[in-house]
Amino acid sequence: MFELLKTEGAARRGVFTCAHGTVQTPVFMNVGTLAAIKGALSAEDLERIGCQVELSNTYHLHLRPGDQVVRQMGGLHKFMTWNKPILTDSGGFQVFSLSSLRKIKEEGVYFASHLDGHKIFMGPEESMQIQSNLGSDICMAFDECIENPAPYEYVKNSIGRTYRWLERCKRENARLNALPDTVNPQQMLWGINQGGTYADLRIEHMKMISDLDLPGYAIGGLAVGESTETMYEIIEAVEPYMPKEKTRYLMGVGTPSNIIEAVYRGVDFFDCVMPARNARHAKLFTWSGTVNLKNAKYETDPRPIDTQCDCPVCKRYSRAYIRHLFKAEEMLAMRLSVMHNLYFYNKLAEQIRQALDEGTFGLFRAKYSQMLSQRCED
Repeated sequence: MFELLKTEGAARRGVFTCAHGTVQTPVFMNVGTLAAIKGALSAEDLERIGCQVELSNTYHLHLRPGDQVVRQMGGLHKFMTWNKPILTDSGGFQVFSLSSLRKIKEEGVYFASHLDGHKIFMGPEESMQIQSNLGSDICMAFDECIENPAPYEYVKNSIGRTYRWLERCKRENARLNALPDTVNPQQMLWGINQGGTYADLRIEHMKMISDLDLPGYAIGGLAVGESTETMYEIIEAVEPYMPKEKTRYLMGVGTPSNIIEAVYRGVDFFDCVMPARNARHAKLFTWSGTVNLKNAKYETDPRPIDTQCDCPVCKRYSRAYIRHLFKAEEMLAMRLSVMHNLYFYNKLAEQIRQALDEGTFGLFRAKYSQMLSQRCED
């Protein structure tokens, strides 16, 4: 399922294989929460821009169109005509993001739908059942994403409950995979490390969940209020206790610099809504830093978004034209911008892999980690 090809310090170059194909790592997963990229990108577009893994959300697809509908349509792959790997988040993040609408108990979480207020219960078994109906290649364990900072005793109790939930997830995932009519009987369950910003709890929890011998492990509950420095410190604390022969996923992170720095610290998989969200507001990534195309200085700029980019957008359209589309509130502005930003992220991961292949990742990090976090002055 995962082959570690080589390392450079803690940074890792690998290959992950699942039912719907092979993934070269490190990899950035393109987020399609509701089985669609916000910004009007199709599955065909994702293929054109180099996407290896698409990510969708259990909670949101459970609400609409309903996981039973997706199952009836043959699973997410057939539903959205995407034939490459899919990862589904468990719904656990909604425990965090919908804090005013939920109540956490040992059996699971009671929600009020953010759409119409109707009552929902989701526990480990329900999350696994929904994800089985979706037929993703990778299903994530149901966990509690803890707010940072949080009291030590609360976090300690929470990681105990999250571990017990993971045990239940593992049993239910195995049961569902053995059923004769399961959409994807090769669905893999990945566990999630929690523990807030307490290194000792993070390590304790990582030791606990690694004993369950799952195909992959994620670091969750970061980039939710703590400083970037703290996030890196937690990754460094946890990494030595993550199984080296299993995939490692940093959930919901992040900026190009965050990705480079997390690869440097031993992470393989990434996802984040930020590149698409920023693009919808004309905030775009280039190899010289970030640009905001709503700025007046781009009104008559004939250059592409990034002169170093060979994406379908940069090959054809000018900064001036895309700026005009934003000012005119044309939907095409968002589509072109999202396509560029996601291409940039996929290309960033590709360049990281190439640097690791060539043994030059240290030089790549030194050149780009800070540069890509700054505003492009050109």
